[in-house]
Order: sequence, then structure tokens, then C-alpha cells
Amino acid sequence: MKRAVSISLGSSKRNKAVEVTLLGEKVSIERIGTDGDMEAAARKYQELDGKVDAFGVGGADLGVLVDKKWYPLFSVNPMVRFVKETPLVDGTGLKSTLESKSASFLDAHIQDYINERGRKAFIMTGVDRWGMTQCFLDAGYECVFGDLMFSLGIPIPLHSAKQLKTLAALLMPLAGRLPFEWIYPTGEKQEERKPKHAEHFQWATVTAGDCHYIKRYMPDDMQGKVVVTNTTTPEDIELFRKVGVKYLITTTPVLEGRSFGTNMMESALIAISGKKRALTDVEYSDLLAQLKFEPQIQELN
Repeated sequence: MKRAVSISLGSSKRNKAVEVTLLGEKVSIERIGTDGDMEAAARKYQELDGKVDAFGVGGADLGVLVDKKWYPLFSVNPMVRFVKETPLVDGTGLKSTLESKSASFLDAHIQDYINERGRKAFIMTGVDRWGMTQCFLDAGYECVFGDLMFSLGIPIPLHSAKQLKTLAALLMPLAGRLPFEWIYPTGEKQEERKPKHAEHFQWATVTAGDCHYIKRYMPDDMQGKVVVTNTTTPEDIELFRKVGVKYLITTTPVLEGRSFGTNMMESALIAISGKKRALTDVEYSDLLAQLKFEPQIQELN
């Protein structure tokens, strides 16, 4: 059996292991949280290096890909410093492929609902989810991007790909050297609720992006809204139901009641490919087509 393991800076309360069969190949996929402890994550990578088929980096990114330009996050390097043999990915490949189908999936399933309420999307952070960003812009959505608001605490909304690319070019060389926990919640902080910028959530028909960001910052009233995200647990789904979300779309498949992160699913695809390396976008797309993987929709209210 193949084995893919995501080691995460996130909460250990979200740990999950399942066995699935993909293209006739049995694969164990497992998520191990280290509660924000980067050194504990590093030691777990060291322990398993060479013993599993692929690693995912969870709760962190090795960098961000903005319109084919790669900006490394140097502060995450210590976490993966012991990995010498096992292929290592952070989900960028699936963010560029699977997540780029989000807007077309909505049109295929709930286009009338979207159009009645307006093609307006609030994307939590556009820089680190370029496939999702581009697909909503290409589908004619009026977009607000929360990169400055949520990553840097600056209450300025962005509205275009050009603004995002300019922001990345100016700030990522600096932000890439900041301690990672300064720009993204880790460990128990991922479970904290700190609603803010409610006006943008209320304005939008669709709220899209990282599940931790959405849960942390959304208001208590999300009546009738559409949420596009991933890495949802049953508890996450219940929270979205409680605040009134109408439709929940997960960009990665739901397995045994939850969807895993793009890094986890990307490492699973590497494991079944047998190539022992990160795959190209074309190779990911071919595998996704064979598996018939696409976003999944749940009507919560």
C-alpha cells in the first residue's frame, strides 16, 4: 500500500487517517498536526523520511505562485530541513489545477442562484490561491481580495489581478522572511473566532479561500451565502450551517466526512503516480481527469 502523510502546523484535533483506492492503487492518507510546533513537525518529517511515498506540508506554504512567479517563504524552511528522500509538496500544484475549476463548477450547479444575488466574490487571500483568483476574475465576478486585510492587518481591499501582482512583487520578498505565524494562524489559533470586515462578507455572494481564514473572520450571520474552501471537518461544516451558509463547496474530495487540504491530496496523487517526485500541472490535470475529481457541493440550509 502506498502512504502519503501531511505534517501540519495546525491543530492535532484535526488529525485524520483514511485508506482509499485511487486508480486501482490502495493508498493511506494521513494528516498529523503539531499544534504550531515547527520543530516537532521537523522531527516528524525526519522520522518518516524515506519511509513514506510522499509528504504534504500542512498549515504552511513553502512559497506562493503568483502568475508563474514563485515567491519562497524562507521561514518555513526549518520545518522541512531534514527531508532528503521523500517527495515534498505544499498543495501549489492543486491550487493551480483543481481550484481553478471553482467558478465553472458553481455555474454548472447553482448559476441561477449566483446570478440572482450577483456575481460578487470575496476571496480571503488572492496571492496564495492564484488558480482560484484567476477563475473568478475570468468568470466575470466582481472581486474583493483580502490579502492586506487578513495577512497584514491593513484595512484596504484589493480588486484586480494587477493589484495582487504588484502587492506580491513589493511585499513578498520581505514577507517571505517574516516568522510564518505572523502572517498565518497556527496551532490552537486556527480555532479562534475573531470576526472582522463583516461588510465584505455581507456584500459578497461567494466567499472563497482558506477555511481557517473564513472561519476565523466571518460574521455570525452568513445567511444565504456560498462558501468555496477545502480542509473541512464535520465541526467546520456544522459551524457553516449554524451561521446560515446556504451552499458549501469543497475543492478537494470529501473522504469519510471531511475534505483534506490540497497538500494532502497532492501528495496522494504523487504516491499513486509512482514517479517519486512532484508532478507537473499537466500530470496533475491528467490524474484528476482519470479520477474524475472535481469540487463537491453540499446544501447546508
